[in-house]
Amino acid sequence: MQLEQASMIFRLFGVSMSVSLASILRAIAGIACLSFLDGAIKAVAHSYPTFQIVAMRFGIGTLLIIALLLVMRPGWPSWETVRANALRSVFAVVTAVLFFYALGELPLAEVLVLTFLAPTFIAVLGILILKERLDGRVIIALAVGFVGTGIVVFGQLGVSDGTRSLTGIVAALLAAASYSVSMVLLRARAQQDVLIHIVFMMHLGPALMSAPFAFAVWVTPSWYHLIWFTIIGFLGLSGHYLIASAYKYVNAAKLAPLEYTAMVWAVLIGYVFFSEVPTLSTFIGGAMIIAGALVTSRR
Repeated sequence: MQLEQASMIFRLFGVSMSVSLASILRAIAGIACLSFLDGAIKAVAHSYPTFQIVAMRFGIGTLLIIALLLVMRPGWPSWETVRANALRSVFAVVTAVLFFYALGELPLAEVLVLTFLAPTFIAVLGILILKERLDGRVIIALAVGFVGTGIVVFGQLGVSDGTRSLTGIVAALLAAASYSVSMVLLRARAQQDVLIHIVFMMHLGPALMSAPFAFAVWVTPSWYHLIWFTIIGFLGLSGHYLIASAYKYVNAAKLAPLEYTAMVWAVLIGYVFFSEVPTLSTFIGGAMIIAGALVTSRR
């Protein structure tokens, strides 16, 4: 019975059980890793400049992926792989700088719901750039999730406790747009390149690009925060690898609704670690976001 229920859930994404079971679970696990990364970033956001946090996040991730490469020995990436993923690295740096800045300015749950515009951008760009087919179920899921996100943001407009930041809101929205381009580019390369090469380039490129800016504003981290940065690097590496492996087999539009599961993690992490109590609008909007994904199960 449980297998039949699982099969029905995975079929809602329009792919076979064997592919869905691996890809969807990887995507969900990857999003969970990146959500905890967001919480860890928020914990150090007020102690270090944004560019230093970006450089250390990708720099430590690069060291970890190099160790993994020495064990796996996948060979050298092709020049085409290097060139294509270098372009994606630019969007990765832009996304990270904007998003990490927003994490320091706004409550975690609010940053996440603002960036929930990304799945809509991903689906649209997947159609325009990758020529993917968008079926009605995915349209419904994105629409309901988008409305739910609007409810959360609208409810936050009445907050007057000093936690809102106009620059933080703008940064979060721009991060969503940049992230969506990065994910579509990932989908375009995931079917051609070796996954470990994609993840390596995704870390090495941003680390090199952000390093000069980081050294210009460098603050020597404590041993305690070095542990945090190591955790951040590990979570970033794990999350990116899991998501990249999911995008290798399932198209961008059909995985887009899964981005909304980050809402659950954001609320839990914000409440437990930062004492951020979600508003009623957050709960209502979150319920609609989750419902959006469930709607797609109806044929």
